[in-house]
Amino acid sequence: MIDPTSPPAVGVLDQGAELTFPPGFRWGAATAAYQIEGAAAEGGRTPSIWDTFSHAEGRTVAGHTGDVACDHYHRMPDDVRLMADLGLKSYRFSVSWPRVQPGGSGAANAEGLDFYQRLVDELLGRGIEPWLTLYHWDLPQPLEDAGGWPARDTAARFADYAQLVGDALGDRVRYWTTLNEPWCSAFLGYGSGAHAPGRSDGADAVRAGHHLMLGHGLAVQALRASRPDARLGLTVNLYPVTPASDSPADADAARRIDGLANRFFLDPVLRGSYPTDLRADLASVTDFGHVRDGDLEIISTPLDLVGINYYSRHVVAGPVEGEAPQAYWRAPTCWPGSEEVRFVTRGVPVTDMNWEIDAPGLVETLERVHREYTDLPLYVTENGSAFVDAVVDGRVDDVDRLAYFDSHLRAAHAAIGAGVPLRGYFAWSLMDNFEWAWGYTKRFGMVHVDYDSQARIPKSSARWYAEVIRRNGLAAQ
Repeated sequence: MIDPTSPPAVGVLDQGAELTFPPGFRWGAATAAYQIEGAAAEGGRTPSIWDTFSHAEGRTVAGHTGDVACDHYHRMPDDVRLMADLGLKSYRFSVSWPRVQPGGSGAANAEGLDFYQRLVDELLGRGIEPWLTLYHWDLPQPLEDAGGWPARDTAARFADYAQLVGDALGDRVRYWTTLNEPWCSAFLGYGSGAHAPGRSDGADAVRAGHHLMLGHGLAVQALRASRPDARLGLTVNLYPVTPASDSPADADAARRIDGLANRFFLDPVLRGSYPTDLRADLASVTDFGHVRDGDLEIISTPLDLVGINYYSRHVVAGPVEGEAPQAYWRAPTCWPGSEEVRFVTRGVPVTDMNWEIDAPGLVETLERVHREYTDLPLYVTENGSAFVDAVVDGRVDDVDRLAYFDSHLRAAHAAIGAGVPLRGYFAWSLMDNFEWAWGYTKRFGMVHVDYDSQARIPKSSARWYAEVIRRNGLAAQ
C-alpha cells in the first residue's frame, strides 16, 4: 500500500500547495494493453502485430516479448487497489483489439470483453474514472496479413471494433480516445520498421497515417451514434520543433519535421485538410491518391477533447555539404521526404531513452494547439521519463523521475495560467512495463515491477504524486 506520508528522497511539497490546479482537475496515470497485460494466448486472445514482431529474431532487445509483461491480466484487482492507494482519479488504459475481436473481424470474444468489464467495474467501485483507448498499436495479425494500416479496409474494420467495445462498455465508460500516437503506428511501424509490423516503406507510412485517421473518424461517428453522451477524443504525440540556428536551411528542416510530426495529424483532424507544404514535401513519396472524396470530412468529425502526449523537443538542422545525415534517436526513414534533416543534440540533461528533458516545451505545445487549432478541452494523456532505478532496502528513490514530473507539472500549471483549457494530466506510466522494441530494459513506471516475481514497489515518485493529487497542487519553489 502507498503511504503518502512516507516522504520521498527529496521533499518538494513541504511548503504548502501554492501552485493550485483548478477544481476538478483530473489526475491520472496511463498504461497500454500489450505493455502490461500478458496472457498473450489466454481467454481467446489471438496474436497481434506486436506478438509477431517481438517473437521475430532481432526485433526487440534481448528478444523480449509481451507474453507475460506485468501479468496484469491475472493481477488486475490488486493493480486497481494500488491505483486507489495512489489516489488516482482516472486511469487511462487500452483495450487489446485481438483480445476483444480475435482476427480483427466478426463477433466479439465474450471472454475477452469480460476482462474489460471487470476492469471497469473495479475502477468505478474504487472511485476511479476509466479512460478507454481503443487502439494502442496492437493490430490483429490477420489484418496486417491483409495489408495492415496502409490498406483502406483496416479503417472500416477499426470502426466495427469500436462499435463492439462501445456496445459492451459504453454504459459505464464516458471518456474515449480512439488512437494513441498514430505517428508511431504509421512512421515507426511502416516507415522505419523500428516498431511492429516492421515494414520500411515511406509511401506505406503515409497511407497508414491517413487510414489511421480515417479509422479514427469512422470510430467517432459510430460511437457518437450509439453513445451520444460519450466524451470522444484522439491522442497525438506532439513536439515543439526548433531550428538549430537561424539559417534558412535549419528553418526549412524545422518546417519539414513539424509538418510530419505535428501538422500531419492536427490539420486533418482539426482543420479538415492536409497542409499544402506537407503535400509538396511528400511529392516524391506519394501523390496522395489514397485520399478519397469525403475522407477529410470523416477525419475531422467534431471531437469533445484532445489528448496530447509530450516527452521532449526536436532540434533539427538542414543538410551540410559533405556530411551524411545524422539522427540522435530516430532513423531518417521515420521522416519520408525529409531524409537530409539532422536531429541535433544540445548537451542538456536526457532521460534513459536519450530524450532531452525540456519542460518549457510542454507549455509551447499546449499553447500552440490552443492558439492555432482548437478551444476544446486538452488533456496531457502521457508524460513521463525512463531512468535507471535501483531497489535499495526495499525502496526505489527515483529522484530524477520525481524531478521530471515536478518540472512538467509546473509547466502544465503555467499553461493553464496562460489561458490553455488544460483539464487533466496522466502520468506515464503507472508501472514499469514492456517498452516496445526496448523490451524490459527501460523503466518508465512510478511503481517498480520485479519481472521475475511480479512484485510491485511504489517508488518515491508514486508517493510524491499521491501527495500532489491529495493537495491538488505543488509547493512554490
